[in-house]
Amino acid sequence: MTMIQFNKIIASIFGIGFLKGGGTYAAIVTCGGIWLLWQFPALQNPFYLLAITIVITLWGVYVSNKVEPDWGEDSSRVVIDEVAGMLISVLFLPQNLYILLGGLVLFRFFDIVKPLGIRKMEALPSGTGVMMDDVLAGVYSNAVLWLVCIIFRLKFTC
Repeated sequence: MTMIQFNKIIASIFGIGFLKGGGTYAAIVTCGGIWLLWQFPALQNPFYLLAITIVITLWGVYVSNKVEPDWGEDSSRVVIDEVAGMLISVLFLPQNLYILLGGLVLFRFFDIVKPLGIRKMEALPSGTGVMMDDVLAGVYSNAVLWLVCIIFRLKFTC
């Protein structure tokens, strides 16, 4: 296996990016990974998820840059950006299924609609632009979930 083949596998998250709607599938698979991580008491420290998120984001910039000559600018095959955005959407939030599903819905909304400057992030060069629009969509999703937790704290365990 060549290095470019390896980078394509990572950028497409083991081929998910080749599916129609690959970004949504990548976010859903990421939810499964987050849920599994939350099931192990030794790994429930939110800083583990932060470390994973940082590594995925930086790796995403790198592999996006590497596959761009073959796949073109911001190819739909590159879905590692959705993984990073989904991870960010639940960072430092309570570890429960409602938060996870809310993060998925909000992240996909912000990622698809691209309001509030998210689209402008795509103008950043190469892999940085590929990743940063999803990072910002994840940040907005996270902020909305925090507001929901604060507002409804008396009614829900957040």
